[in-house]
Amino acid sequence: MKIGLIAASGKAGSHILREALMREHDVTAIVINKANLKVNDVETLEKDLFHLTKEDIEPFDVLINAFAPVNDNDDAHLHVEAGRHLISILEGTDKKLFVVGSSGCLYIDRDHSIRLMEHKDYPEHLRESAKYQLQNLQDLKNSSIKWTFLSPSAMFDSEGPRTGHYIIGSQRLVVNSQFNSYISYADFAVAVVDELENSNHVNTLFTVASENVTSAS
Repeated sequence: MKIGLIAASGKAGSHILREALMREHDVTAIVINKANLKVNDVETLEKDLFHLTKEDIEPFDVLINAFAPVNDNDDAHLHVEAGRHLISILEGTDKKLFVVGSSGCLYIDRDHSIRLMEHKDYPEHLRESAKYQLQNLQDLKNSSIKWTFLSPSAMFDSEGPRTGHYIIGSQRLVVNSQFNSYISYADFAVAVVDELENSNHVNTLFTVASENVTSAS
């Protein structure tokens, strides 16, 4: 499988990059500055995602959009603009777009009437980003391309270990045995690559959670 990974130097992107390379997939890191990559000896395409063309993505079977604006509040609208640009260059192809989504897009009730971003305790600095990620999801639903949108749990832990185990939910927030909505970036990356290999969630949103694993003091 040939993978183009956008924002491969970011938090989510760097974990996905390591996981995909560990499984010996053919990955190209798409970054603005390859000096920021945390992995050596990887094929790179040094280009802003907003300047990507149909010709640039021709070699890939799948594009992973792990883009995250530097400023969640002021630049959150870029989620929509980035998503629409990628849809436009993927239209008319059989390639797939995999999007790293937001937990705020998930429902928290059985009736699917309240999203996590609407809860009073949802972090204010993430609310704008979640709102625009939801618009990105709607744009995907209205498009003709193949896509998957994976939302992390409410607690997205950049320091947590790779356990290789997780549970899957659809549109509603899921919790682990400790009743926490939690996923480490490493286990999130496992779920991403598992989905790329198995294609169980085509043209839909899903989410994952894993156990909180803490080291002994």
